[in-house]
Amino acid sequence: MFLASKLLSFATQPLAWVAALFAVALLCMPRRRTLGLRPGWASLALLLLLGWWPLPDALLRGLEAQYPPPAWATAPAAPEWQRYAGVVVLGGALEPAWVRAAGNGQVALNDGAERMTVPVVLMRQHSLLRLLFTGGEGDWHTTGEPEAVQARAFFEEMGVPAQRMQFESASRTTYENAVLSAALPGVDKTRPWLLVTSAWHMPRALAAFRAAGWNATPYPVDYRTGTRTPWTEYSLAKSLWRWQIALHEWVGLLAYRVTGRA
Repeated sequence: MFLASKLLSFATQPLAWVAALFAVALLCMPRRRTLGLRPGWASLALLLLLGWWPLPDALLRGLEAQYPPPAWATAPAAPEWQRYAGVVVLGGALEPAWVRAAGNGQVALNDGAERMTVPVVLMRQHSLLRLLFTGGEGDWHTTGEPEAVQARAFFEEMGVPAQRMQFESASRTTYENAVLSAALPGVDKTRPWLLVTSAWHMPRALAAFRAAGWNATPYPVDYRTGTRTPWTEYSLAKSLWRWQIALHEWVGLLAYRVTGRA
């Protein structure tokens, strides 16, 4: 499953499609120049189109709009908070361990930092909640330090009491997050839990957790789109990353459903 997810990650990178078309053009040019020009121009057109923000944002918005936060979540004193055993926090908001090693031991957050900061606020506001972080190593190579180790250091620095935290460090995919977290000692997945992850990742994450038997309520964070995207927005650098996120999640959600993991 881990290998398949990495191959999927590569296949959903739009620049890989551009490179494939350009490679076809180069192969055709020596023998049939006219035929080779077609994929060459197609690769250029695709590259230019990929920089237009409204297109990937439409795909991301379709993911982010599926599960809004609970209506009562904005009221810290709401009685609904008392029902929940804790907060399950999915990894993915931390830079690789080798970045931390180069930064004098500092925990480095990436652009999904809300996955880490929002749970800190919840833990401070609600003294009965537990925090369960799930995330191992998501890289091809082994660094010896799973993401959960960095997460522990971050939450301890933020003042979250150690006795209220639990960490799962072996998972490498969203499916494994759900299954391995449920196997931790003292975890009762039938009790209500808040599931914290990026809004665009929530459809696949929630489906995987519920398929694994969790009584999970979505608490999405890290939104990337608004209600609309101005038609004039254009940036190759930023848009390409949004394309990759959206395509990876939509294809991943389909794969999870086909394989029974969601």
